[in-house]
Amino acid sequence: MTLARWTTRRFRATKVAGVDGTFWTAKLLSTAMGESTSDFLVHRFNPELAVLGAAVVFAVALVNQLYAPRFLVLSYWWAVVMVGVFGTMCADVAHVALHVPYVVSAGSFALALAGVFVSWYRIEGTLSMGSVNTARRELFYWAAVLTTFALGTAVGDFTAYTLGLGYLSSFILFALLILVPAYLYRVRHLNAVACFWTAYVLTRPVGASLADYLGKPTSVGGLNLGAGKVALVLSAAIVVVVAQRARAAARSRHR
Repeated sequence: MTLARWTTRRFRATKVAGVDGTFWTAKLLSTAMGESTSDFLVHRFNPELAVLGAAVVFAVALVNQLYAPRFLVLSYWWAVVMVGVFGTMCADVAHVALHVPYVVSAGSFALALAGVFVSWYRIEGTLSMGSVNTARRELFYWAAVLTTFALGTAVGDFTAYTLGLGYLSSFILFALLILVPAYLYRVRHLNAVACFWTAYVLTRPVGASLADYLGKPTSVGGLNLGAGKVALVLSAAIVVVVAQRARAAARSRHR
């Protein structure tokens, strides 16, 4: 099958998770887990090998998701988790290895995300989660997801380091900011798609700031629980949430 024919494949329903309380819970957990896992890997092992290994696992998870015949809970959330890990590394590499200031990397990722959204909308005419029912739309979706993780990581680091707010204050700031799109959607009935993607970007600095606060040493404003321990606890929480969702999906299919 050629790439052109593959991108026009259609599915009976959307290939991505529905948006509800469980979705946002798993999403926030994955952002925090991605931050702590990234920190653990790059400090425990050779950074270059850690990034390469994460890139390989991310690629496998994404290909597995893209070639799935329909929405599969475990396949989808495995891809999201690996986006969390690899997206964090992409943002960190830009600053640590390439010495790009956080404000520059955040601005660059914001422009990249805008480019994804503009291209997606011009070609498909929609950015809705519920309309991701073709292979091409799913490619746009995952490009947006990966870019939001990198953008959110850079923005969270910008407030924590460049602005000097620290991890806890950054967490509180973004936790309050994420309530804005929720309010605009629920109370003001503004565009659901715009509110969703705004909240989606903000989940990243919320989760990352919390993970950093829990895992980083007290000398830099953290609780010094250790990135490895935080990553393990968050991974277990994700497994519980996703397993419950998978069981619910299986029950609904057999009714």
